[in-house]
Amino acid sequence: MTPTSLFIGIDVSKLQLDVATRPEAIRLSVTNDEAGVCDLTKRLNSLCPDLIVLESTGGFETLAVSRFVTAGLPTVVVNPRQIRDFARATGQLAKTDALDAEIIARFAESVRPEIRPLKDKSLRELEALVLRRSQLTGMLTAERNRRTGASTAVRRSLDAHIASLKRCLRNVDQAVAKAIRNTPLWRTQDELLQSAPGAGPVLSMTLVVGLPELGRLNRKQIAALVGVAPLNRDSGAFRGARCVWGGRSHIRSALYMATLAGIRFNPVLKAFYQRLRTRGKKPKVPLTACMRKFLTILNAMIRTGARWNCELPTGAT
Repeated sequence: MTPTSLFIGIDVSKLQLDVATRPEAIRLSVTNDEAGVCDLTKRLNSLCPDLIVLESTGGFETLAVSRFVTAGLPTVVVNPRQIRDFARATGQLAKTDALDAEIIARFAESVRPEIRPLKDKSLRELEALVLRRSQLTGMLTAERNRRTGASTAVRRSLDAHIASLKRCLRNVDQAVAKAIRNTPLWRTQDELLQSAPGAGPVLSMTLVVGLPELGRLNRKQIAALVGVAPLNRDSGAFRGARCVWGGRSHIRSALYMATLAGIRFNPVLKAFYQRLRTRGKKPKVPLTACMRKFLTILNAMIRTGARWNCELPTGAT
C-alpha cells in the first residue's frame, strides 16, 4: 500500500448513498438516483481511489455499480455478512449508515477483496427472472400452506391467488427458457447439465445464473464455493465432526432437491448413496456427500463439454 492509496466504502440504502474514505477521513452522502450517482462518480474519479467497496443490497446498488464500472473505477460488491463479521471483529457494534460506510472503507483497506467483472445486461436480466421465479415459488408454497384448514370463504380467495401465481410462474419459466435458448453459451450449458439424470431445468437455470464459476474451478474449490465441502472443527485434542456451512445457499437448495431425485434415478448417485448407507452413515451424511459428488460431476461436464455418460470415470477434478 502506497502513501497515496485511497479506499472508499459506500453504504447503500434505497434513497441514499453514504460514503467514507480511508485513510483520509472524507465523509459525504448523495441521493441514490441518477443525479446523485452521476455527481458521486465525478467526485470519485477526481479522487482516483484504489478500491471502492459496496454491500450487496438486493438491487439498490445496481445503478451506482454500473456507473462506477462504466467510468473505469475499481469497484467490488461484497456480501453484507462479511462486513458485519468484520465490524464485530473490530469491536464496532453500533450501526448507522455513516458508521457502516466507515466500516466498509476499513474493510476495503484491510481485506482488499478481488475485483470481478461486472455481469452483462443479459445475465443481470436472467438473474432477475430466476430471482422472481424463486419469489413466486415461495408465495405459492405459503398460500398452499394457508389453504390447509382454511374456511370455505377464505379457500376461494386462496384458490384464486394460487391460480394467478401459477400463471405468473409459467410466464417466468417461459421467459427464462427463451433467454437460455437465445444465448448459445447458456443453451450449451443447459443441454449439458440437463443430460445428467436428476438435473432438471430448475437446477440448470440456477447454476447457469448463480454459479458462473462452474467448469472453471477444481472439485474442491467448487464444493467450497457452494458450501458442500466438509470443514474441520478441531481444537487442541478435540476432534469435532466434519460439517458443511457457508457458501451460496440458493445454489445449495437447488442442488439438494436435484440430488434427492438423483439418488433415485441417477445410477452413479444411487450406488454411491447406498454404499454409504450400508456403512452405517446417517441419511443426511450420504445425501450431502451425493450433493458434493453431483456438483463435481456437473463441474467436470461443463469444463470438458461432455454430456452425461455413466460409463465414464466420475472422480475428475
